Amino acid sequence: MSSRIDQRNRSVHPGQQPHVPKLSLSKLTMSLQLKYVIVTPARNEARFIELTLRSVVAQTVLPLKWVIVSDGSTDGTDDIVRQYAAQHEWIELLRMPERVERNFSGKVLAFNAGREKMAGLDYQVIASLDADITFDPDYFGFLLSKLAESPSLGVVGTPFQELSGQVYDYRFVSSEHVSGACQVFRRECFEAIGGYMPMKGGSIDHVAVISARMRGWQTRSYMEKVCTHHREMGTAQQGLLKARFNQGAKDYRIGNHPLWEVFRVAYQITRAPRLVGGLALGWGYVYGAIRRVKRQVSPELVKFHRTEQLGRLKKKLGMSVPADGNMFLAARGNGGQE
Repeated sequence: MSSRIDQRNRSVHPGQQPHVPKLSLSKLTMSLQLKYVIVTPARNEARFIELTLRSVVAQTVLPLKWVIVSDGSTDGTDDIVRQYAAQHEWIELLRMPERVERNFSGKVLAFNAGREKMAGLDYQVIASLDADITFDPDYFGFLLSKLAESPSLGVVGTPFQELSGQVYDYRFVSSEHVSGACQVFRRECFEAIGGYMPMKGGSIDHVAVISARMRGWQTRSYMEKVCTHHREMGTAQQGLLKARFNQGAKDYRIGNHPLWEVFRVAYQITRAPRLVGGLALGWGYVYGAIRRVKRQVSPELVKFHRTEQLGRLKKKLGMSVPADGNMFLAARGNGGQE
């Protein structure tokens, strides 16, 4: 099987030096024990999707099937995918009709349509992959080996970095958080949580990971690897402020604890755009509270999520956090030292 994989990879990049897998033989053997499939919802990703296609076809361990769901694309995305699908039988393009209403629920509809194409396939792992990221050739093999090592792992991934080189900051967020850029689920876990929940306001990926932990699965981002996010982020202050406001609104909708949000705002104040970015985030959260925006997640998930957040505050800050979270942190008598 491995020789077949190597041959297929070499055929994609004629003239290049053969890739020497970074995975050890034992890790590679473990990763081959699990068959995986990928679903990629994509809308107007012609600028970047070929980069993602090249990354996947170069993998040391290839997927059993990869369905790319074009969600009403009009920019040539479909043509690029068709070129690769013609060369690789395990790549399939699924064209969805263009929708009048555009919201985050559309990503779930596209993902579910792609997942339906996996019916009848024997696989143990399913990955949700964005159409604008790249990674090294043993990326999926590495993550599969982690799942093979620990049956209790339900979702795995890695941090992502922007083209500037800035990597997602895990100093405040737990390594249990798995970025939506590439989430790799054990199939049993994904089915146990009922898949992705359609949520017009977003945070679909975040809710899926919280749901997995709530049902007893472990989730983990591994810092040994990183994927690169190629989409240009807005640099205009107005764009950034709007993004921070929307993130604050999302934080409210998924039930972030108010005390957690205070520290989240304080942290964001130190990052560009300084002060106003953090304030925009906080206002988005407060605005949701004032408007009493309806949450699409269950009270059970909100309670679980808040309990986790208070626990992380206690661990990170070395301070006691009341179980009900109604009071601000009280410094311990030892000055916060363990």
